[in-house]
Amino acid sequence: MEIRSIKDLKDIDLPLELNISFKKVFEIFQKYADITSKHHPFHESAKIMTQKIEETPELINGFTDFSLLKKHENTINHLLDALFPEILSSNEIKLATVPFSFTTFKYTKRFKDILDNAGDNYELKVRNFEDDVMYIYACTLILGTVYNYPVDLKRPFFFDIPDKKMGVTKHYRVAFNGDFMEIYPSKNAPEITEEDIKILLDNFDNIHIWREKFPPNSYIFKGFGIMNLFDVTADETLSSIRTNLLQKDDGSIVERLQKNLGEFYTIKDLKVGFSVYDVSNIEVEPPRVKISESILIENGTVITCKDFFCDYVISKIFNKNEEIVISDIEQYGMKSGESNFYQKLKEKNIGSIILIPIKTSTNRDLVLLEIASPRPYELNSVNKQKLKDIIPVFKAAAERNSEEFLNTLEATIQEHYTSIHPSVKWRFYEAAEKYQNVLFTKQEEAKIEQIVFENVYPLYGQIDVKGSSIARNTAIKEDLTTQLTLAINVLNKACSSENLPIYDELTFRVKEYLEEVKKGLKAGDEIGILDFLKKDIYPVFNHVKEINVQLSELVKTYTSSLDNNLHVVYDKRKAYEQSVTKLNDKLATFIDTKQEEAQKMFPHYFERYKTDGVEYNMYIGQALTKQKKFDKLYLYNLRLWQLQTMCEMENLANITRKTLTHDLEVASLILVHNNSLAIKFRMDEKQFDVDGAYNIRYEIIKKRIDKAHIKNTNNRLTVPGKIAIVYSQDKDAREYLKYIKYLQSKNQLGALEELELEDLQGVSGLKAIRVEVIYQNDFTSEKTITIDQLLHDYKQ
Repeated sequence: MEIRSIKDLKDIDLPLELNISFKKVFEIFQKYADITSKHHPFHESAKIMTQKIEETPELINGFTDFSLLKKHENTINHLLDALFPEILSSNEIKLATVPFSFTTFKYTKRFKDILDNAGDNYELKVRNFEDDVMYIYACTLILGTVYNYPVDLKRPFFFDIPDKKMGVTKHYRVAFNGDFMEIYPSKNAPEITEEDIKILLDNFDNIHIWREKFPPNSYIFKGFGIMNLFDVTADETLSSIRTNLLQKDDGSIVERLQKNLGEFYTIKDLKVGFSVYDVSNIEVEPPRVKISESILIENGTVITCKDFFCDYVISKIFNKNEEIVISDIEQYGMKSGESNFYQKLKEKNIGSIILIPIKTSTNRDLVLLEIASPRPYELNSVNKQKLKDIIPVFKAAAERNSEEFLNTLEATIQEHYTSIHPSVKWRFYEAAEKYQNVLFTKQEEAKIEQIVFENVYPLYGQIDVKGSSIARNTAIKEDLTTQLTLAINVLNKACSSENLPIYDELTFRVKEYLEEVKKGLKAGDEIGILDFLKKDIYPVFNHVKEINVQLSELVKTYTSSLDNNLHVVYDKRKAYEQSVTKLNDKLATFIDTKQEEAQKMFPHYFERYKTDGVEYNMYIGQALTKQKKFDKLYLYNLRLWQLQTMCEMENLANITRKTLTHDLEVASLILVHNNSLAIKFRMDEKQFDVDGAYNIRYEIIKKRIDKAHIKNTNNRLTVPGKIAIVYSQDKDAREYLKYIKYLQSKNQLGALEELELEDLQGVSGLKAIRVEVIYQNDFTSEKTITIDQLLHDYKQ
């Protein structure tokens, strides 16, 4: 007899004192040994067995000493022979055990082979059966057997046992037979009332209550249990595959499926891969690999008969969407003329392979699942049938992933092209839900409602590249001058090589254009010059480059100076545009990051635009959120945050300009509007705009204010190194002077000016505070002040 145990019975923490006893089996033998069963075939043998057992009373009374199992091994084996018939020993997976202890002392040959195959370090443990759960499970057993109050805590138990020979893990479900055990209370067992049972039923997760009502070792267990194990590896694999496919892919899906299918087929070195093909236009162009975690095929591969698959595979996979089994790669190689596909299979040491195409309906992709073995015939048309229950799961997962991918694309489009800010998305969902309900009830003239937010307070800011129009025009002039000068060089050389009047005439016209450019560009000049070069000059260049090597080199110099895409000299403009783009990206990224922090203070609408610089709108008010109650205090906090952020963006621009090819200066502006207004989502423009005739004045000011001059001067309001704060009511000035004074104390702002502005078209009476920015030499975007620090310091 081989006894396997993780720990001694006395060391197990349970409400049961576990005793091994064969009393129940003895009672069966007593029944057959009785004179009333003298004609039963078991009668004589039962008499002998009862006599033997009576000579060893501890087998009936119970014991905890494992050594007694060994001592009475022969008797116990005879006792249990009827439960473990020799004829079924190689087929049944059965064992005698002490419940809750994972102690086994009698098992069939098949179970012994499974344990031997599991390795010396394997411990027989039930999956996901923690100590506290085991304790409570024992308590419910007591409730059912002692107090006749059955509690349904039945759930399937599993053993996960490694198979070292095959290199896989097999899974076994447990069926437990408790006919050979009994439980009764000890002297110290507390009485369990009906009220106690109600408390226990409401407190499954409170182990302390269960231990209070059922203290350790307060009940006596006598007997043993019989466990029958059933190999459910295939079912478990199916379940695991379903689970893995239903989960979001964290990048390990192929690895997990490879493990699952390796267990399913009992092939430890099974390989799994997949590719996603674009087959949306297969009638016109061959399939192309979009995504690949394939054993064989790389991303971007275009699949044609000539380049990869043979006609047979192309037809079956892409045209008929049918599975293919290649059970012997060498035979396939001979039949396909050693195609590229065969060569790839050979290179990857594949002996047999199953290919399963899954066509998605959502976006007409085709997912090709690959299951491969290094050995021929290990995968074949017969064991492919095992996949019948799995393929629908793969199809469902492919459909779901396809839908998720389209949702991701939709989210990308929303984010980058036509986004709805998260702070107001809830309102769009409300409107969409109402609209769908109207459609569902088949009401006539269903219309989706307008999205309007009443009584919200606007904040507007911009940080603009100064002199951008002049700088861009200067860059265009310099590039055109270079291009026309290069053209003149070619024509002058052509005149000396080939005395044709046309060269003089063209040179004259090019010089005329060059003089015009140097005087200054007017609208349409650049297009006119480029059109002239294309129609009149380039055909001549194509001719002259054939005359001699020198002319050919000059034409080559000219063409090499042109941008490949625009076909113009684009050096100065490119340097300028790259500088503007770099500055814009830095500023936009910075305010986007700071916005995430500001949203935590109070949810508000935010939209940002890149121009020659960055401008943004913010709206805050109760109508925009369901999450918090609005108070004007949040508006004041946001205004302070905006001014602080403008200081930081000025510093960021000042640091960034030192790294730019073009030295760009910026000027900042904040527009204060003290009255609330309404904003409405414009369905045609897919953006919010102010609503109502009175509120239009605010939009007019926004569009014209950055060009405003100081009253009775020709000086612009916005200048580099200063932040201009435009307002119309004196109380707004008083509010912002407090913020400025605070930031002056932090050495972020310097001297200020209070100014009156000239009247704008349709707008009069505007005033401004213009305050100097003090630049920090050690400024970094990573060390900016947080909104919590800002508000904390401001309140001090």
